Amino acid sequence: MAIHWYPGHMHKARKEIIEAMPNIDLVIEVLDARIPFSSENPVVAQVRSHKGNTKPCLKVLSKTDLADPELTQQWCHHFEQEKHIKVLPIAISEENVAQRLIARAREFFPERSEHKAIRAMVMGIPNVGKSSLINVLAGRAIAKVGNEPAITKRQQRIDIGDGIILNDTPGILWPKVENIHGSYRLAATGAIKDTAMDYMDAAFYIADYLLAHYPARLLARYQLEQLPETAQDFLEIMGTKRGCLRSGAYVDLNKTSTLFINELRCGQIGRITLETPDMLKVELEEVSRLREEKEKNKLERSRNYKGRNKH
Repeated sequence: MAIHWYPGHMHKARKEIIEAMPNIDLVIEVLDARIPFSSENPVVAQVRSHKGNTKPCLKVLSKTDLADPELTQQWCHHFEQEKHIKVLPIAISEENVAQRLIARAREFFPERSEHKAIRAMVMGIPNVGKSSLINVLAGRAIAKVGNEPAITKRQQRIDIGDGIILNDTPGILWPKVENIHGSYRLAATGAIKDTAMDYMDAAFYIADYLLAHYPARLLARYQLEQLPETAQDFLEIMGTKRGCLRSGAYVDLNKTSTLFINELRCGQIGRITLETPDMLKVELEEVSRLREEKEKNKLERSRNYKGRNKH
C-alpha cells in the first residue's frame, strides 16, 4: 500500500521551514513511540543541515502510554547513538512534561543563560501528538488538537517561558512513502487521513504482525481459546464475535477491519510498538533494492524508446 498524500499546505510549510531554519537553535521532532522509525520524517534530517551546520535535535517519543515500554527504551538507545541527538519519551498525561522537555533542551546549550532565548522549531508528521505537546508547553490551548491528521495549517511562534521560544509548524509528510511497511504503520496509527488508506489492507498487515509479536494481547483482548493461524482467520473470528456480519452470516471484513484499527489506535489491545530497531536494516535494504530496480527499469524503457525512434 503506497501512500501518496501530500496536500498543498504541506508543500508550502516545507518551504517556510527551510527559510526559517537558519534562525533556529534547536529542532524538536515529535515521533509516535509506537512507530518511531516510520514517523521519522526524512525532510527533518534534510532541513536540519544548513551550509554544513547541523542543528541539534531533541526527538520526543510521544504516546508512550500506548507503546511497549521495553521497545521504547530500545528506541531511545538507538537514536542517541547519533551525534547531535537526544531523546525524551513522554505521555501527555504525565506530570512535569514541560519541565522535563525544557531541561532536556537546555542540555544542548549548557553555557547559555535564560536571558538568551533558545529558539526551537517543533516538527513532526500529522497526528503524532505535536499540537497536544505544544498546548502542554504553553500551558493553554494554543494549538488545535484532533484525531484527524493535518489540523495545524500554518506556523505559530510561542513563548513558553524559561528562555525558550517555539516555532510550531504544520504536520508534514513527505511526497512519497517508499517503505511499504512504513505505509501500513502510518495508516494504522492515523498519521494520514482515513480517506487515503484502505482499512482492510492495514488491518491484515497489523493483524499478521500482532499474531507474530503480541499473540498474548490478541488472545486476551478478543477472548480467543487458541491463536488463529492467519490474519484472515483472526479477523473472521473477531468479526463474528463483534457481530460484524452481512446477510448470510458472512463476516463484513471492512467493518471488522475498521473496528480493529480503531481499537489499536486507542490502546484497547494493549501497549504495542509496531517496529523495532532491528527491523531497520532489512527494511532500508529493501527500499534501496526497489529504488535501484525502478531506476534500472526506467533506464531500460528509455533505451527501448530511443531504439524504436531510430527506426
